[in-house]
Amino acid sequence: MRPLLCCLGLAALLGPCLACPSACSCSTKKNGRLLAECAYKDLQEVPEGLSSNVTILTLSANRIGWLGQGSFAEVPEVQSLWLGYNQIGVVEPGAFALLVHLKNLDLSHNKIADFPWQDLRNLSGLQILKMNNNRLAGLPWDAFRFLKDLRSLWLNDNELTTLAEGTFDNLPSLSQLQIFNNPFNCSCKVFWLKKWTEKTSVSITKGGSTLCVAPSRLKGRAVTDIPDHHCIAPSVQLTYLSNLDNTVMYDGLTLTLHCSVAGSPPPEIRWKIQTSSRRVEINGPNVARDGNVKQSQERFLVFKNGTMAIPNFRKEDEGIYTCLAVNDVGTRDVSVNVALAGSENPAEDLLQDDPQASHLGGRSCYKGDEMDPSGAGEKLVIVYHMPRESKSRSGGVVPQVDLGTLLLALGIVLWY
Repeated sequence: MRPLLCCLGLAALLGPCLACPSACSCSTKKNGRLLAECAYKDLQEVPEGLSSNVTILTLSANRIGWLGQGSFAEVPEVQSLWLGYNQIGVVEPGAFALLVHLKNLDLSHNKIADFPWQDLRNLSGLQILKMNNNRLAGLPWDAFRFLKDLRSLWLNDNELTTLAEGTFDNLPSLSQLQIFNNPFNCSCKVFWLKKWTEKTSVSITKGGSTLCVAPSRLKGRAVTDIPDHHCIAPSVQLTYLSNLDNTVMYDGLTLTLHCSVAGSPPPEIRWKIQTSSRRVEINGPNVARDGNVKQSQERFLVFKNGTMAIPNFRKEDEGIYTCLAVNDVGTRDVSVNVALAGSENPAEDLLQDDPQASHLGGRSCYKGDEMDPSGAGEKLVIVYHMPRESKSRSGGVVPQVDLGTLLLALGIVLWY
């Protein structure tokens, strides 16, 4: 009787460890890992009743179409999860977030268009990730940011038209990458990929079939063959006018900055202004060709040709003025620190206080490819003298200038 009770007790202890759904076959490997083999069973969902100490779960070649937040709650110790050749089209956020021991994840040959990339943040031990042959049209640049142990990444045969710069950064263990058979649009947005492949030691399988589908002039060419002259990083030059000797100043001085840019494709011009009381960002001109201001509340007048004018420049407008040149290859910026003083000889006063400061008239600072790549522009100080009552050379008071007249004048002089 006692041997029978012992056997029953042992079975009770082992029973939960060997729990296995009827559709699966479970076994213990020589290394002690528990395998749950559930492939080719025509399953439409992840089966229930799996043992909590399963470390290898095979669900390949079924008809699973959906993965919910709790689909793998029963197998928190799983290290290898094979889900290839299913019909998975929906993956809920959190479906993989708790599988912190996962090393191998195969989601290939499914219908995944949207994926909860935030789930990967907890999978720092992941070594192999297969997402090939799905319907992925895009990836966030930091999708794989936390996968320090990732060695093999399969993204081939998806619908990727571009990849954000930095997608494969922070992957120190990556040794194999497959991105072929994607319909890449070889604009300059993927030019970084060419440069990256030239420097990396990662093996890019079948690189010759990583081809451009667009634009038409590059159709059929490898992404790695994008001509260099099509994609040139921006350069930027900022000119500021502060010649006091030859400038007739009105009761309020108009500060004029001009931003010249070059690059391919032609860069967009953006401005950032940081004063003691506010921060302003202007993405493009706000003054129309006819001189009308698109944003009437905005004091900073930006023209299409890259010129900015600030009428009635005041003490509260002091700060850092930054011009940015932005295209698909990158961003460059250059800054000027504008200060306002009221002495009769402000340049001398400034230089006494700060030997590195500059009082310039029609000078410029430049930022280009050969300059400091950090993009931190030179900090140059311009000092303007603004008397309380400015007078003309004949002794008469200089009249105020109407804003509309100023806009018209600037438009004529600066637009072309």
